[in-house]
Amino acid sequence: MDNTVKFTLNGLPVEVQVKSNEKLLDVLRDKLGVTSPKYGCGAGECGACTVLIDGLSVRSCITLAVEVEGKSVVTLEGLQKDGPTPIQAAFIKHNAFQCGFCAPGFIMSATELINKNPSPSEEEIRHALAGNLCRCTGYKNIVDAMNEVSESNKE
Repeated sequence: MDNTVKFTLNGLPVEVQVKSNEKLLDVLRDKLGVTSPKYGCGAGECGACTVLIDGLSVRSCITLAVEVEGKSVVTLEGLQKDGPTPIQAAFIKHNAFQCGFCAPGFIMSATELINKNPSPSEEEIRHALAGNLCRCTGYKNIVDAMNEVSESNKE
C-alpha cells in the first residue's frame, strides 16, 4: 500500500509516494535523487547514511520513510548553500577522508554536535562520531578537523 509523505527536504517541501516498509535512504536516493547519504551496512551501524531529522542525526537506512511525515530532513546537499561549511572546510584542510564514502555521514553527525555544542571537547567529539565508521583512515584527521572547528568557535 502506498502512502503520501510530505516533509521538508533541505529547506524545500517534498511530497512523495512510499510503501509502508520503504526506508528513507531508498526514497532519498532512488525517488528524490539525493545521493550524499550512502548505503553502507543497511543496519544503522556504519553511519554512511546519516541525515538530520529535525536537527538530530539519524540513520536513514533503518528509518522508515513514513516516519518523516511533517518533519525536516537535511542531507549534505542542504548544508552547502553558500559553499563549504566550516566543518567541511576543516575536513578538507585536515585531509579527514580518503575515498569520501563516509564523509557525508561524518559531516552530518558533526553538524548535529556543533549545533548543540559549538565548542565540544575532544572527548565529546569522539563520542558524537563514534557511530560513524571509516575504512580508509585512522580517525586522527577527522578529530583534528573537529578540534579546529571547536577551537574557532571559542574565539
